[in-house]
Amino acid sequence: MSAKTLERLKERFGDAVVGTHSQHGDDTAVVARERVREVLSFLRDDPDLLYNFPSDLTCVDYYGREPRFEVVYHLYSLAKKQRVRVKCRVPEEDPTIDSVVSLYPAFNWFEREVWDMYGIKFNGHPDLRRLFMYESFQGHALRKDYPKDKRQPLVRREGQS
Repeated sequence: MSAKTLERLKERFGDAVVGTHSQHGDDTAVVARERVREVLSFLRDDPDLLYNFPSDLTCVDYYGREPRFEVVYHLYSLAKKQRVRVKCRVPEEDPTIDSVVSLYPAFNWFEREVWDMYGIKFNGHPDLRRLFMYESFQGHALRKDYPKDKRQPLVRREGQS
């Protein structure tokens, strides 16, 4: 991975880049969540970068710390053969971030998974609904404060008696 990516981000977005680091050949940029769409669009479209392959999107729950959540995007440049990780901190009291499905359609189900499992709402998502759990499931199962012995309401599937 080239430090060029991180330098370009800092140059272009200034204070919106909260921090950067490189470890084991992987570059990471922590960016303000309000600018995530703009940053990811730049990474995709800049001819020197071309991060056109969205490989993963996930969330980390740092229960007990504020901001509690980090939404993490993993991008790959097929042309440059480089990876970059973009992290956005999301507070528990306002667990929202803009959807990037219009930039990277492959992130559609990833955003739905993060909504379902962690409760992060992706503003502007075309169909934000549960992916793994049923609609009446209460809570978000991968949050660290989700009780492991919590009982859920019983639901019947169509055709079940």
